[in-house]
Amino acid sequence: MIVAERKSLEEIRRTIAPYERVLIVGCGTCATVCGAGGEREVALLHAGLRAMEARSGEGWHTFLEFTVKRQCDAEFLDALVDRVREVDAVLSLGCGIGVQAIAERFPTLPVLPGVNTSFMGMAKEWGVWDERCAACGDCRLAETAGICPITRCAKGILNGPCAGTKNGKCEANNEMDCAWVLIYQRLEKLHRLEDMRRYYPPRNFRVIPRPRRIVSKAEVAVGGNNG
Repeated sequence: MIVAERKSLEEIRRTIAPYERVLIVGCGTCATVCGAGGEREVALLHAGLRAMEARSGEGWHTFLEFTVKRQCDAEFLDALVDRVREVDAVLSLGCGIGVQAIAERFPTLPVLPGVNTSFMGMAKEWGVWDERCAACGDCRLAETAGICPITRCAKGILNGPCAGTKNGKCEANNEMDCAWVLIYQRLEKLHRLEDMRRYYPPRNFRVIPRPRRIVSKAEVAVGGNNG
């Protein structure tokens, strides 16, 4: 189970500011269950952004809505092919993995996070998975072109690449692509290389007591009303 919480309207509005036509994409599994990014939340966010723009007198964005069954699986992203042709950016209400999956599927389109992923539970099924999200609770994928340096860089470097990268590979594992080279290449495709000049302050990688438990705020509210 993955748990996320929607970013504030103010932060989302700043993120989408450069783009006129925005597709808000929900996720029909984890994000729906935790109340962060299902069809209902997509509609509520759309309405909230509209209301905010109406109050400010700057209502020039065009928003489209769509929810896929699961953002983290490429097979479900085919449903977005026709829709992304109509927009300048995608605002994902899926987890950090979903954001990166859409970014990989549509490499020339800005894909922006609309939620902060804060928790990942256990899925009881066999298979192979590549880590893409550390559930840090402060998603910066909008700035790093939909590629997470926290998980995809062996050192978790926020201002890269380091001096060890060679021929686009990581010095810790010469079979692994350097995350910051991938970020550079994608920013180049998006004509946003100036973003590489930004400085990102160090993160506080403090020890987090485990195992953690996440309780849905919606469930608490319902329980309180019934009690």
